[in-house]
Amino acid sequence: MAKKSMIEREKKRAKLVEQYAAKRAALKEIVNDESKPMEERFRASLKLAKLPRNSSATRLHNRCQLTGRPHAYYRKLKVSRIALRDLGSAGQIPGLVKSSW
Repeated sequence: MAKKSMIEREKKRAKLVEQYAAKRAALKEIVNDESKPMEERFRASLKLAKLPRNSSATRLHNRCQLTGRPHAYYRKLKVSRIALRDLGSAGQIPGLVKSSW
């Protein structure tokens, strides 16, 4: 089980990403537009830099919804490999059969 503080930090980051997504997209559009004057593009890049760092989508990290584990994360099911094994053994994931030999 991951620390509660790490799980809450990720939730806070996800909230910030969602909050600033439109603003970041608009500023990036201006910065990447070659037809705009250089001064306007530079001002947009400065505004982009002033936004909170945690509002960038690249700072998000996938975590297991059950345990909070950051590694071995299955995107389709949103759980870690360990949680996947436990759920599969309990028969809670349709079509998944744990092999044993």
